[in-house]
Amino acid sequence: MVDGSNPVDNDELLFADETPEEVGAVKGKSWKILIVDDEDDVHSTTRLVLDDFSFEGAGLEFLSAYSAEEAVSVLEEHPDVAVILLDVVMETNHAGLELVRTIREKMKNTLVRIILRTGQPGQAPERQVIIEYDINDYKHKAELTAQRLFTSVLSSLRSYRDLQVIEQNRKGLKHIIEASGSLFQQQSVGRLAQGVLTQVISLIGLRDSVYLEGDGVAVSSPDKENMRIIASTGKYAVCNSSIEECSVISEQTKEELEMVREKGCGCFTNNDYIGYLPTHQKGSHLLYVENCGSEFSEQDEDLLKIFSDNVGVAFDNIYLNQEILDTQKEIVRMLGEVVEFRSKETAFHVIRVSEIARILGMAVGLDAVQVDELYYASPMHDVGKIGIPDSILLKPGKLSAEEMEIMRSHTEIGYNILRASNRKLLKAAATIAHEHHEYWDGTGYPQGLKGDEISIAGRIICITDVFDALCSDRIYKQAWEVERALEFLKSKRETMFDPGLVDLFFENLDKIMAIREKYKDEF
Repeated sequence: MVDGSNPVDNDELLFADETPEEVGAVKGKSWKILIVDDEDDVHSTTRLVLDDFSFEGAGLEFLSAYSAEEAVSVLEEHPDVAVILLDVVMETNHAGLELVRTIREKMKNTLVRIILRTGQPGQAPERQVIIEYDINDYKHKAELTAQRLFTSVLSSLRSYRDLQVIEQNRKGLKHIIEASGSLFQQQSVGRLAQGVLTQVISLIGLRDSVYLEGDGVAVSSPDKENMRIIASTGKYAVCNSSIEECSVISEQTKEELEMVREKGCGCFTNNDYIGYLPTHQKGSHLLYVENCGSEFSEQDEDLLKIFSDNVGVAFDNIYLNQEILDTQKEIVRMLGEVVEFRSKETAFHVIRVSEIARILGMAVGLDAVQVDELYYASPMHDVGKIGIPDSILLKPGKLSAEEMEIMRSHTEIGYNILRASNRKLLKAAATIAHEHHEYWDGTGYPQGLKGDEISIAGRIICITDVFDALCSDRIYKQAWEVERALEFLKSKRETMFDPGLVDLFFENLDKIMAIREKYKDEF
């Protein structure tokens, strides 16, 4: 039998992601007390004695069971029971002790406090019971006065509350460690920011939040208009620009965000949290989370501060990594342009090849990382020409067979220059430099690769390089008309070029011609 008076609304518990036994009572809620005894008088007397009991602003909710079996059912339905007042002798002489083992060993409930009450001490000697069973107090019913019952329940609730705090902190810190590991793997500021929101909401059960990035180096006198939103959740999901342009964010919240940014430290205000996360690379970040009316505990504050410190480091790592990648990409493109200038060709050639390669890479189904790699590695396709003598590289007429052999060696030279690098981008560039003159039918050079033996990057650069070279002036020829170059591509389908790529080239011809128009050669 369960007394359903004064029901607890579990849906509004502060820690929405935690199980009920880890939450317990919060302000305005009740502490659940389970009375397990086969005597009606014990239930009524206990309720009467503890009727006006209050602990930390919360009263008691009484649940009743008249056997060990019934108690198990009640605990399964109400795993947030704080204290059990348990009789030893019920359906059997040791039913209460067997229930203790079930609770601790089978149900794995180590938080609930168990006060053993017995009217037959001989059935359960106190010293033996305390040693062998995980109980928290042992009382003879005959000596359990109203005051002693009050004291025992109060002491048990304090222990339960303290265990909750320890368990919540343990789970919170575990969550932070696990979350930090995944967050540090993120490679973009936007994805990291969204991950931060998800983890904070999961950490303390918050529902609506928004993450903001404050641009600029000096945060002592920030410009509010430079504070842009990079991730948001809940009702703030509609916000995707600056805080000034987001009407969902109240004017008071905007003022509080500005205040935190100026002071350079986070704060808890009106049950909301604004975290300040300074970075060494890109100024300050602000994290605003709305608490939906519940109060923050000291444990919430500690966990949020620890988490914020880790997140600041994660953002710095991303910025540093991005700086390295941007530097690599810039160097690769500049080296590609140097080769083109030496060949008396416009640097727009490598730009056009890169842009058209990106179009084909997306069309063929490469993922975003592969497309990006293709785009930034392709300017190095002719880097090996740096090792070709000017007398051959700049010769205006037709090359002899011997000169052509030397010219073709630029694929091997470029590959040998780049292959020693352990960087993914330069490894991709090495492959492209080596394979961009390999032909679909195996008649290309330097390895005579055929069909799918040629990397997709090599096949893509082969068609883009040839097309752009045909349509551009060279020291040894004038530019072809676009229509003539397109006919050449068709005629070399399945011989020079991957037939599937030729088809995709024509399917995306409007985009490709737009690239040629945008990056015209200037003379």
